[in-house]
Amino acid sequence: MIKQEIIDKIIDAARIEEVVGDFVDLKKRGTSLIGLCPFHNEKTPSFNVSVSKGIYKCFGCGAGGDAVRFVMEHEKYSYPEALKYLAQKYHIEVEETERTPEQLAAQNKRESLFIVTNWAGKFFKETLWDTEEGRTVGLNYFKERGYREDIIQKFELGYSPEAWSALYDKAKAEGYNDEFLEATGLVIRKDDGSVYDRFRGRVMFPIHNLTGRILGFGGRTLKTDKKTPKYVNSPESEVYHKSDVLYGLYFAKKPILDADNCYLVEGYADVLSMHQAGVENVVASSGTSLTSGQIRLIARYTKNVTILYDGDEAGIKASLRGTDMLLEEGLNVKVLLFPDGNDPDSYVQRFGSAAFKKYIAEHQRDFIFYKTQVLLRDAGGDPVKRAAVIHDVVESIALIPDAIKASVFVRECSALLDIEERILIAELNKIRVGQARKADRKPEPLPTPAGAPKAVPDAANGAAEESLSSDILQEREIVRILLHYGNQPATWETDSDIPIAPLLLSGLSDLSFDDPACLAIINTYKDYIAHNELPEERVFVGHADRRIADLAIDLLATKYNLSPNWNDEKRKIYVTHESERLEDLVYSAIYRIKKRKVEQQIHRIREELKTETDAANIEVMLANYQKLKDVSKLIADKLGTIVIK
Repeated sequence: MIKQEIIDKIIDAARIEEVVGDFVDLKKRGTSLIGLCPFHNEKTPSFNVSVSKGIYKCFGCGAGGDAVRFVMEHEKYSYPEALKYLAQKYHIEVEETERTPEQLAAQNKRESLFIVTNWAGKFFKETLWDTEEGRTVGLNYFKERGYREDIIQKFELGYSPEAWSALYDKAKAEGYNDEFLEATGLVIRKDDGSVYDRFRGRVMFPIHNLTGRILGFGGRTLKTDKKTPKYVNSPESEVYHKSDVLYGLYFAKKPILDADNCYLVEGYADVLSMHQAGVENVVASSGTSLTSGQIRLIARYTKNVTILYDGDEAGIKASLRGTDMLLEEGLNVKVLLFPDGNDPDSYVQRFGSAAFKKYIAEHQRDFIFYKTQVLLRDAGGDPVKRAAVIHDVVESIALIPDAIKASVFVRECSALLDIEERILIAELNKIRVGQARKADRKPEPLPTPAGAPKAVPDAANGAAEESLSSDILQEREIVRILLHYGNQPATWETDSDIPIAPLLLSGLSDLSFDDPACLAIINTYKDYIAHNELPEERVFVGHADRRIADLAIDLLATKYNLSPNWNDEKRKIYVTHESERLEDLVYSAIYRIKKRKVEQQIHRIREELKTETDAANIEVMLANYQKLKDVSKLIADKLGTIVIK
């Protein structure tokens, strides 16, 4: 249990732009920051971060919240876990009671899996450095490969002993549960019930998530036996999904942002060697075919990708696989092949850092041009094969969403292919028509990615508002005014020190609210006002009830912001902000919702009069009806005196 004063300290310290910026490439737009939403697949940024309000909001999928909520949603943490993550980021000490192995095992399964994998990472690392076998076999291997000790330490490389159950025996001695050791794939149970370590006698490469926690491992054998697989990886688990992980991304996030480019390589060794050479904006697909999940990870940090592969025939073919998916996601793709017999690891080891960086700078090429030349070389003079090359190249160009960029490639490729540009354009249009027809046959939206939050109604957007009644919208307008301006002084009043919140709520004391979330926020304001206080925005943004938190975020978030330099002095064009006419805003809101409530009562009496037969009751109802009509007219007159801009 974390003390409330520590929670407050963490929330005060956490800056939304810094927390989100660790995972999303944010650009300045007006008074907000924008980027590609990490919770759903998009190519046009709809993810907004308001520094002044301390919230994020995606106007595409509806995800929103404060810094704590972002960490919870993005990393799938519990509330205490998110607080601890932020506490560590901002160097805030969180006191916790010592937990026994039994208590660790009793935590939720996901957290237990993380605990076990991170414990295993420590075990492999200590074995590498602190045991005779680890130093003789594992550490010597890394040093023979040319890796410096600082690189070995940085990536937390390790060694798994040759013994059948060294890790399992150690884990059991320290109280770890078989269920989680098996679920992470660290150990394997045979049919006879016996258990053995998965990674026996291998050097270990921990695989980190974006916050540095270990998800799983890759283990490389040092044996030359062809029957022994060279690499063994952790199996899929609740915390490790290979298709959504890029090796080295935890260390490469900031370098990728700084360079606005990501180098994509095949294996662990390539990443280590490039870091050692001073090139840190590099990640590896770990020998697997590139997936859409991995591409989305890259797209969070940059639109520019350079693929580095071996220069042999297998490397050339590998460079062509999966690249179309990069183009389809709108990324700018370059390719670089090393001389035959080399990969990034061997090249930097052989020629050194300076020569490596120079080779990259001089030899990377746009993927479309590279693909065209490779396929033409294979086709030779065969006209049928050349026709297939043309179709293949145009299919790749058709995937590029940017029309201008696609037209540039068409023009350049027409020269490379020795074919008229208009013929390529005709082929391109035919392919795109086919794509559009295919899309029409499958109009269903793509499923929400695993782990992404579901889209929620956005009260700040017109589309969502259409599904809400006028009553609810008016109630939400009252709450919006409270959240934005409730603590500001009502300067038009005689006592100008009175805040807007108590003034607004006193004008609505005779009304009831139907929307539960609105009513909860209104009642919270009333409770605070009763103690001569006013609630801060974060009371609602971080509320445990997601209906309240979502509503507060929707009403605080603004999709469009007027540039502070928009007012045109030369042309005498000025735009006033609603904050400059708060008196009209407050009283208009009060009168409109009152008018709506009165109209509801009038409508109810009309309906009751249709069936009422008692003369006395009819007389009373008509009298009430007339009073309500008079009140409605009075409110309408009041509204008529308010200038709404």
